[in-house]
Amino acid sequence: MTFLREAALAAGLVFAAGVANSAGLPLTIEPVNTDALPDVGDEWLTENPFRADKAGDEVWQKAIEIGESGFVQNCARCHGLGAVSGGLAPDLRYLEAAEYGDEWFIERFRQGYTQDNITRMPAFGNILGQKAAWAIRTYIETQPEDGALGEVTPRLKEIRDSLVAGSGDGPAVKTELLAIAAEIKTSSGAPVADSAPLRAAHMLSDDPASWKKAAEALTIGMSAAH
Repeated sequence: MTFLREAALAAGLVFAAGVANSAGLPLTIEPVNTDALPDVGDEWLTENPFRADKAGDEVWQKAIEIGESGFVQNCARCHGLGAVSGGLAPDLRYLEAAEYGDEWFIERFRQGYTQDNITRMPAFGNILGQKAAWAIRTYIETQPEDGALGEVTPRLKEIRDSLVAGSGDGPAVKTELLAIAAEIKTSSGAPVADSAPLRAAHMLSDDPASWKKAAEALTIGMSAAH
């Protein structure tokens, strides 16, 4: 990350939280249940321990799930749903999925930011804890880059419609969704995106009810992408 991008992120955090305060939005910190994640120790780490290459796919997926909940409750008011900034706050999807980006993120998460004795961003660290921090970080860094579903949207719609109709070859559909998901890039450089095709693929099973859930995941994902 360049110095200019770092400065822009920092300034955006300050500005966005300031706007939230001036608009009267609450800065209440909502708890995040991280019981399903493995312990990471008491000493704060400088690198995300929940990435798949370190913790395995199951922990990685659980971290995304918990991180999404924590982000929506505590961060989306300034940083946007899906971590897509509306322009008032920095787009955290561009913070590199590497130790340097982790250090920047965790410092802000722990310390927050004050200016002229006014809290512009609350300090989340001592309240939410380290596991919540890294879960939120995992969710943010795995969000797809802008336009990631553009070229594959027509095919995803066809798959969605076949799932709704209960037709098609389930295992073949799952394989295709995983192949599509593998090509979707993140803005952070994280190797795998938490994309609609990936979520839908993980939902598919022999149970017909899972087909409808997968179809809903594709519908929601394509809608959010636009």
